[in-house]
Amino acid sequence: MVSFGYFLASEQFGPKELVDQARRAERAGFERLWISDHFHPWTDAQGHSPFVWGTIGALSQATALPVTTAVTCPTVRIHPAVIAQAAATAAVQLDGGFVLGVGSGEALNEHIFGDRWPAPAVRLEMLEEAVQLIRRMHRGGTVNHRGKHYEVQDARIYTLPDQPVPIYLSGFGPQATQLAARIGDGFCTVVPDADLVETFRAAGGGDKPVQAGTKLSWSRDEESGLDAAHQLWATDLLPGQLNQTLPRPRDFEDAMSLVDRETVRTNIASGPDPERHIRQLRQYLDAGVDELYVQQIGPDLDGFFTAWEKEIMPALQ
Repeated sequence: MVSFGYFLASEQFGPKELVDQARRAERAGFERLWISDHFHPWTDAQGHSPFVWGTIGALSQATALPVTTAVTCPTVRIHPAVIAQAAATAAVQLDGGFVLGVGSGEALNEHIFGDRWPAPAVRLEMLEEAVQLIRRMHRGGTVNHRGKHYEVQDARIYTLPDQPVPIYLSGFGPQATQLAARIGDGFCTVVPDADLVETFRAAGGGDKPVQAGTKLSWSRDEESGLDAAHQLWATDLLPGQLNQTLPRPRDFEDAMSLVDRETVRTNIASGPDPERHIRQLRQYLDAGVDELYVQQIGPDLDGFFTAWEKEIMPALQ
């Protein structure tokens, strides 16, 4: 049975708006929350990038829903020992209802201190060591670690949850997906790709949870919904490695010329027709995901949450 969550986009909304959306999502029947972790938005038009750990603290007081970061990069911008402490605190605040979703990151967020942006294979190597270190620190006690990429000296996390924090890994290609299967407690993706889900399960993921996130642009007419989707999230449809390698929001704005309105129309359901939204979401169900997280792009949150509660969710269930 697939469970449905709401996708909180830290790139598009401020922290108070995200908390308000979480409350509304809970009232509309969503069971979980995903929240993105960015230093920069993808483009200036999105306009936000609040510090995710502060927002998670506020969410813990505003709703009873479990939260997953989708996803945090624990390798360059923030040392994995600091992420270990942040995740432990979030798990305590959320009474154990926290999942640390991690990934190898994007230059957009990780270049800000002038660090060299590593090659993909090196980023995955760094991610594996980071996950090992986070898990070691969550077991308690004083940790000393001298690895290939990270060093920790006499570090101890004192505020720990009763149970270890689950760590899910994101993956968009076979190597990252196989790493997620090997060392992750679950898998995060944003594409309805049954082959990728099967790769995860066959490579050792077994029946571990698979999370996926997607975006809809509900609006009272199709064209205004499409306008919002194209202006704000055409970046989701950029080809190749651009999302991982471009360093600045203005670079993404330049690259968006590669994605025309019709491509967005095909890939992001827009407008008021519930069947269009249901068809998009069913692609993820057919791909075999266990948890599906949905973000509303456009400004009509009232319309979206009403349509979700009365038309979209009943059809999917």
